[in-house]
Amino acid sequence: MEKAYEVLRDTFGFDSFRLSQEEVIRRLLVENENALVLYPTGGGKSLTYQVPALCLEGITLVISPLIALMKDQVDSLVRRGVKAANLDSTQPMDRISWIRGEVLSGSMKILYVAPERLNNENFVNMMRRVKIALLAVDESHCISQWGSSFRPEYLKIARFAEEMDVERVLCLTATATKMVSEDICKNFYISPTEGVFRTPMYRPNLAFQVEVVNNLEEKLDKLIPLLQSRTGPAIVYVTLQKHAEDVANHLRPHGLEPMVYHAGLPSEERERIQMQFMESENGIVCATIAFGMGIDKANIRQVVHLYMPKTLENYSQEVGRAGRDGLPSQCVMFLCAADIPILEGFARGDTCSKKDIQLWIQEVAMKQSAADGTIDFNLYEQAKQYDIRQNVLNLCYAQLELDYNHLRAVTPFYSVFEINSRTSDGWQKVMSDNSPAAKVVKQYWTSKTSAHVIDVVQAAKYSKTDRNDLAKKISDWELDASQVRYRFALQSSNPLPKTVAEITQLADLIHERMQGRENEAIEKIRKVIEFAIDDDCLPQSLCEYFDDSEGVPGGMCGKCTFCETGSGVEFNPTAQSTPDPKQIKAILNACHVRDDPRLLARMAFGITSPRLTAGKWSTYHPLFGSMVAYDFNALVAAFDAECKKVGYENLEAPAPTYSTSRKRTSTQANSGSSGSKSNYTSRGSGSSSYSRGRGRGGYAKRARR
Repeated sequence: MEKAYEVLRDTFGFDSFRLSQEEVIRRLLVENENALVLYPTGGGKSLTYQVPALCLEGITLVISPLIALMKDQVDSLVRRGVKAANLDSTQPMDRISWIRGEVLSGSMKILYVAPERLNNENFVNMMRRVKIALLAVDESHCISQWGSSFRPEYLKIARFAEEMDVERVLCLTATATKMVSEDICKNFYISPTEGVFRTPMYRPNLAFQVEVVNNLEEKLDKLIPLLQSRTGPAIVYVTLQKHAEDVANHLRPHGLEPMVYHAGLPSEERERIQMQFMESENGIVCATIAFGMGIDKANIRQVVHLYMPKTLENYSQEVGRAGRDGLPSQCVMFLCAADIPILEGFARGDTCSKKDIQLWIQEVAMKQSAADGTIDFNLYEQAKQYDIRQNVLNLCYAQLELDYNHLRAVTPFYSVFEINSRTSDGWQKVMSDNSPAAKVVKQYWTSKTSAHVIDVVQAAKYSKTDRNDLAKKISDWELDASQVRYRFALQSSNPLPKTVAEITQLADLIHERMQGRENEAIEKIRKVIEFAIDDDCLPQSLCEYFDDSEGVPGGMCGKCTFCETGSGVEFNPTAQSTPDPKQIKAILNACHVRDDPRLLARMAFGITSPRLTAGKWSTYHPLFGSMVAYDFNALVAAFDAECKKVGYENLEAPAPTYSTSRKRTSTQANSGSSGSKSNYTSRGSGSSSYSRGRGRGGYAKRARR
């Protein structure tokens, strides 16, 4: 710990630790145990691994999901004289080679990578040759099946830690419910009683308020005077990229000059907007949730959710960006029934038909393996072919790997290369190369306007040349690549299913999990509504959601909507349960699909899918989303009945849905009676459980305990 104090003072310029930073570092350095840190954004999480990294022999590996945040952290450390780097796919080969040399020589102290890097065989082999003194897992809530940001690649981090036998692990996150915390602790052998460090969630300077409106016009009527009265910077959160542009355009005629930020903007523009906001004294930004990660601006006075957030986890992180200087700040959430279908669309969008899962498994199972025992696929093409979103396909492959041990992801590769002369010397190099691989490339490329394009997978197949030789040759020419193909090593001890019965059984299990995740997403929407309208102090309700029942002294903050009025707001969103036959017929006339009732329901409700996009029945079709006012289950049932008329039998479970009922009276609330003003409930089969068996290998000392 003496070394830790020295590093804190000499490298980071602080005289003392804050919150429980000292206790976390002591657990890592002195007790040599794993830990979980639950600090709010801007609460000093990074110091809890950066200080130990400079006290330990060996390298500290940091897993982080965002390249921009990695770069910011590395730049800050390098300015302080720390040997640190981030390894990502945007870097040139000479930079990657330098980083590799520094790692293997033992000079590199802190290395940042994305979780997907753990699939890269070269990276894993490099890490086997060094001592990993500390593994820091940022945004560790992504590992949990119960988390709203679950990412299957995070589950592989725990396996990586076991196989590398890392000395200690530190997990970090800003928000985690009790179930998420338990999941993290279970996967990384962290004591839930001694190894978890958290700070109180309640921030007494934040005033949580809820407004109920009927449309965007009413929102703007309340938002404009709110922003005009602000005493500092403000963030206005919206759901869709289009919302950010539209709201900003509505605000400008009223003397307000909002910035716009969303993931659809070029990276340079996003960086410019973020810097402009950080330097502003009174700036406004209209943004999607893409804005805010890494934002550490102390004087944000207003955080407005103009559209309801999808989860309380999101809400907690976003309102946490207000008033970090301790001065009074407002957090306003607007409730509007018209906004719910958009959120419901996000929740339902990842569930595909069981039939498509069966066909996908069949292709994977019947794929002929290469000489090295691997199979590979273009997930972009599979998504279109089987009408399964690519992020969902990633999850399905992760289930085959982690749940059923049929395969294991290895280094992906690019299949399509564009050979374009950047300089006359570069083109001369290509044309003068007469090696066998170069001759094959030039034989099988096709000409475009300003380039030649080759699919090395197809070229290797027809020329009977090793694909790796072709790819290496093109890489030597330093040319552009696209259409990544994902590779998987088959597990000979547990082969993929081959019979119809086996494929059907596996598809049933995967679809059940998929339906369970949809149920969970709908439930999280219900929790947001329940939080916003409940007859209880809003900060207290939020604390209870995150298992901090004693968060607000006396249980009343004195400044939220409930505390000021003595009652929660009235909000009764409803969905029509009987679809209009004329509208059903219009959808059927426009889309001639009859083998997937859910696809027809998605078009009617306004939920995109690869098949809808390919058929031009998606976003720009006039009937897309034309029945958004109806209950989604009712739409599926109606289209199912139509499809059965032509002999199709729907085997799907009903989707989760919601309904509403009257609010409980203030008398009931005061007497402690149960009930709620919203019965936004989930119905449907399936479980959101996503788990895998764990052996006793790795972390041996902790597993034995």
